[in-house]
Amino acid sequence: MNCSKNPDFVLSGLSTDPDKPQLLFGFFLTLYLLSLLGNLLLLLTIGADIHLHTPMYFFLSQLSLVDLCSTTTTAPQMLETLWTSNRSTSFSECLAQLNFFAVFADMDNLLLTATTISRYAAICHPLHYPLLMIPCRCALLVGGSWGVAHSVSLVHALLLSQFSFYNNQEIPHFFCAFGPLFRLSCSDTHLSEDLMMVLTGLLGTVPHLCIISSYAHIFLAVAQDPAAQGKKKSLATCSSHLSTVILLYSSVFATYLKSPSASHASEKLVLLSCMPW
Repeated sequence: MNCSKNPDFVLSGLSTDPDKPQLLFGFFLTLYLLSLLGNLLLLLTIGADIHLHTPMYFFLSQLSLVDLCSTTTTAPQMLETLWTSNRSTSFSECLAQLNFFAVFADMDNLLLTATTISRYAAICHPLHYPLLMIPCRCALLVGGSWGVAHSVSLVHALLLSQFSFYNNQEIPHFFCAFGPLFRLSCSDTHLSEDLMMVLTGLLGTVPHLCIISSYAHIFLAVAQDPAAQGKKKSLATCSSHLSTVILLYSSVFATYLKSPSASHASEKLVLLSCMPW
């Protein structure tokens, strides 16, 4: 097969179940619209109520914005594929989608870490919290997260842009993904894959360790609190954030931690990663 710098790909999606495109279209469209509506309402509520202009709700609004952008990066193309059965996509479209998808995925990870730091400061250092989490520091945390996410994503995009790929090959997904593109490349990708794995590993491991360490200190501080009411209040402020962290990392691990010898994503993994959480 011929190799090209700008090939066309075929998004095979859920090719094992081709008889239910309308059902899947309605299902994913409903999820997408609910996700958009929920995130927009949250952003409008936080922006309109001056009492919610606090560090915790500031980080929450940023998470909603990132979630809204993330689902919009992948869901419309997925819905178009189901509605029109047009599964072809160019490499330039793949590269643009991958770039934004990686930015928003990294931002989810980094913003959850920033929110954890805010909860840690509020519970473990309540007297110093107003001084620690001033608006300037909150903006710096969010701005730094955007800078890191864009930088890492740009490295990924630049590495992929140097490869040549086989023409008209299938990507077993509703949108472009790094793994299938590496497998479809006719260039030597080992060095680039290693570099991307190092960057991805650092961006996943460091925030993950920060979250675990922060919650270890939080639970220790709550356990040492003699007042039962204080413990309940402290845990209540962390419950929604902790459930979001567990949901995010559980879906990521279930979707992407699989045997590298698997050449195609299973239908359940494709469905899971397409969900607009």
